Amino acid sequence: MSRIGKESIKIPSKVEVTIDEQFIEVKGPKGTLKREINHYIDIEKIENEIFVKKVVFNQKSQQLHGLSRTLINNMVIGVSTGFQKILEIKGVGYRSQLEGSNLILNVGYSNPVKIVPPKELDIKVESNTKIIVSGYDKEKVGEMAAYIRAIRPPEPYKGKGIRYQGEVVKLKVGKAKKGK
Repeated sequence: MSRIGKESIKIPSKVEVTIDEQFIEVKGPKGTLKREINHYIDIEKIENEIFVKKVVFNQKSQQLHGLSRTLINNMVIGVSTGFQKILEIKGVGYRSQLEGSNLILNVGYSNPVKIVPPKELDIKVESNTKIIVSGYDKEKVGEMAAYIRAIRPPEPYKGKGIRYQGEVVKLKVGKAKKGK
């Protein structure tokens, strides 16, 4: 049995959860999220808690049990407090700026890279080298952060590029000189 799936999900006071068979809708101060849960999984709301249970006992339901609980928990956390990913830019002359809500990256290409974020995400730039992606949907926040990082991932020789805050880039040794 899934250890994660066994745990209940606490619902904060400002969050409203609606369960309609396999559909769950979570409303909170940050926004509204909807999701369809697999038919192997049953969702129950008792007072201020959500319980996730398996309907069928097979390997597939075992795999989906913990996953479904985590997805619902991320929905509840997202609409109440939200999520954020912080990216850092390292490299001489590499910088970022906001133009309206669009993110402009100068990361060593001949032209600046322009990123138009979806309306449910918020992008902030601090000190030209720190980008904060925030929103209420954890998947979209992570996807946008990964997209920004993929524009110039950290290279292994000098470590220049865009990286997540706290990400460790293992540097390689450069070419060895021919000695006498």
